[in-house]
Amino acid sequence: MIRWIKPSTRAFFTEPSRDSDDSLSSRLHGYVYGRWPYYYISMATGRHPLSGPAGKVLRAVRVLLRTNDSRARARARIKFAQGYHGKVLPVQEARRLVQVNKSLDLGNLEQVIPYDRARRIVLKNPWHIVALQCPCRASSPHPCEPLQVCLIVGEPFAGFILEHHPGKARSITSHEACRILEQEHARGRVQHAFFKDAMLGRFYAICNCCSCCCGAMQAHRNGVPMLASSGYVASPDQEMCIQCGECADICPFQAITISGETPVVSQDLCMGCGVCVSRCPVQGLKLIRQKDKSPPLEVDSLIYGRS
Repeated sequence: MIRWIKPSTRAFFTEPSRDSDDSLSSRLHGYVYGRWPYYYISMATGRHPLSGPAGKVLRAVRVLLRTNDSRARARARIKFAQGYHGKVLPVQEARRLVQVNKSLDLGNLEQVIPYDRARRIVLKNPWHIVALQCPCRASSPHPCEPLQVCLIVGEPFAGFILEHHPGKARSITSHEACRILEQEHARGRVQHAFFKDAMLGRFYAICNCCSCCCGAMQAHRNGVPMLASSGYVASPDQEMCIQCGECADICPFQAITISGETPVVSQDLCMGCGVCVSRCPVQGLKLIRQKDKSPPLEVDSLIYGRS
């Protein structure tokens, strides 16, 4: 092994992958994604100065390959989302995910995360958590603050990010991770457990996403199915409602409208993040299980078999 290669890079390239396509190109893709996340995200969101010319090249390639039709684009969007996607978490489940204090392989999660390549959640050294400056916010011309709210969980990811981005990342305790989650939830941000095929086919981060900066939320609004519902939907109690409109204003997925001073929740748009539930001044909303949504990622039930 070449001596100048960082220890965390060695760890990343030697760690077993859960991705069926564990090729060298996939590993290199993951390395680029983790090594230059700010460039990667800014290009993906179209915020980088080079993204415009690159987009023109890609469109020209689609024309040459005769894939510039709606069905081909839809298939490409679904294939992309199968390899890189987020699962919405109510904040209490996000807290539990950063409080696991032993290495775990939580088994086959295909029934929980409805994407082909998200087979498992593996937590190796889960007590090693790193707070990273959010690449989506950092690439935004008017970013939401604070920036250091992306939580990289477990190895080899936390060590890789900390070693390669010492000025933008820091190790934190599980207690501090919970505090960041609570504060971001109170600000109206959505907690997502993110998976990526090139990141060893595993869960690697909890992101606190705002609808204005987050590239995944913007892609989801534009028809790329990158986000999976928590498995719940918000349900208002009409008798308790005081018609303040706070839930509609705060909803990051624009799933709540006010009809005749009464909140109406779109079952299709609601992702069950629980932001509106926490913001309601009279506790007039709650999350209820929606059977036609993807099953919840409930950490306790996965570890202890609780229903």
